[in-house]
Amino acid sequence: MKALVLNAYKELDYTDFPMPEIAADEVLIEVKACGICGSDVHGYDGSSGRRIPPLIMGHELSGVIIEVGSAVREWKPGERVTCDSTEYCGECHFCRRGAINLCDNRRVLGVSTGEYRRHGGFAEYLVIPERILYRLPDAVSFSEGAMVEPLSIAMHAAAITPLQINDTVVVVGAGLIGLLLIQVLRTAGCGQTIALDIDQDRLDLACKLGADLGLRTDRPGYQEAILEHSQGRGADRAFEVVGITPTFNAAVDSARKGGSVTLVGNISPQVELALQTIVTREITLYGSCASQGEYVACLDMIARGKVDVEALISVKAPLNAGAAWFKRLYEREAGLMKVILEP
Repeated sequence: MKALVLNAYKELDYTDFPMPEIAADEVLIEVKACGICGSDVHGYDGSSGRRIPPLIMGHELSGVIIEVGSAVREWKPGERVTCDSTEYCGECHFCRRGAINLCDNRRVLGVSTGEYRRHGGFAEYLVIPERILYRLPDAVSFSEGAMVEPLSIAMHAAAITPLQINDTVVVVGAGLIGLLLIQVLRTAGCGQTIALDIDQDRLDLACKLGADLGLRTDRPGYQEAILEHSQGRGADRAFEVVGITPTFNAAVDSARKGGSVTLVGNISPQVELALQTIVTREITLYGSCASQGEYVACLDMIARGKVDVEALISVKAPLNAGAAWFKRLYEREAGLMKVILEP
């Protein structure tokens, strides 16, 4: 089969690769669409430490089943599917409690950490355990199916946050996850959603997708504007979807006393913590990791038009052009949001 292989950092080759072998509880899918995640771009240059070459990256995907393992009973060739990015064991303490994202034996598609190497979806074919599969509704295209994984990240962050009707919410970072989160929060009954970013084009898109207000954090006065739009209190809930110290602090500073900050972004392994602000204002921090079965809800919301994922897809390109699109994303080309590769 053909695959886009990270053979060395910043070196992606479209080349022949051995077909994966299928186990009894697995299915072989023909990949139809696979999105380039920001974490893949950080893995491209080795900065994340989670994409050790050689590796086929890619964990946001959809496709068609072409073969099933001998023990598979609920799936058949020809079915259109997407899958969780997390391979969970289903047997550990956390899996038995439903916390599959915290599985002790968790592996992520398209990731190599030194402890494991799990090839992903930038290839013509991929083997997937049946337990992480989800059927695509007829109304959901393959490209939309490849967007379910990032949508599930946003959905999980909202699900673990104690939202109440008419809450004022701040979302720090109007990138892909932030824009998906804004749409999810709108459906969750939030009264007012405020987007923060340094990119005016992204803020404009955030407002088109449901934000009530977009504020530039690289300009003075944005915190005063948040107070003005929240009766002088600050946001009931803030979401940080970048993962660096300045955006973390912006989220903390945006929250009211007794409010909360949900941390989704993790570009930096460490940030400086405004300890006294968090303690004296009694702000609760929530860490949000991956997703926990929100795929069914995500697929339903896409199918019913409650979340617009197509609006966030910048380009659909063939897999053999993948190296060039990685380079353009890595160089932060203006206007690029989500690139979908189609084997």
